Amino acid sequence: MRYFVTFSYDGSRYHGWQIQPNGDSVQQQLQRALSLLLRSEIIVTGAGRTDAGVHARKMVAHFDSDAAVDGCQLAYKLNKLLPRDIAVSRVERVADDLHARFSATSRMYRYYLHTVKDPFLSFTSCEIHYPLDFDRMNEAAQILLEYEDFGAFCKAHADVKTTICHVTTARWCQTSPTTWYFEIRANRFLRNMVRAVVGTLVDVGRGRISIDDFRKIIEGKKRTEAGESMPAKALFLEDVTY
Repeated sequence: MRYFVTFSYDGSRYHGWQIQPNGDSVQQQLQRALSLLLRSEIIVTGAGRTDAGVHARKMVAHFDSDAAVDGCQLAYKLNKLLPRDIAVSRVERVADDLHARFSATSRMYRYYLHTVKDPFLSFTSCEIHYPLDFDRMNEAAQILLEYEDFGAFCKAHADVKTTICHVTTARWCQTSPTTWYFEIRANRFLRNMVRAVVGTLVDVGRGRISIDDFRKIIEGKKRTEAGESMPAKALFLEDVTY
């Protein structure tokens, strides 16, 4: 029987979602807790692989169990056992052929910026000390919807079979006079893609590159031509849809 676990986490102290040989991961914590509670070795498969320091407001993972599971009780017990920076919202039975990663139709990320020092945002948003033209950044962001190959924003030497992604949303949103976020939704994302996209859009906003340059970077498909990756702490996986 297959079960979906929906949860959130603060990724600050983890080496990403995926189990690593040299550091703690969110997957490791979730598997350890499930295995203890269900008294058997449980392997979980996540909807994606967030990098070290990246957060998730909504992540989904699946696991299989030979025995029937009370989802409400298991979610309650998981929250008692898991660290404070991982919170389970739901455990539910799903069809046996539903896959947390491959059955997902889209993922949505947000990258957060603030323009004045704020101690309450220091671990979840990127502080910017230079002026940005968000109108130009939004104009450039819309160009992303015209393309499917995003090799320019893929981490070098990443083990991927294709750099094709179908982006359906890309926009900057202002939430206060000093806070913004970049929202992007696609069927899939390449490793480091969102932070590289944001870094390149910030170059547009600073006037370092033009909107035409941004288009040429996408068409060139070379990571070395795009902007620097932004810090991981301001990136959130916000939603996964099925």
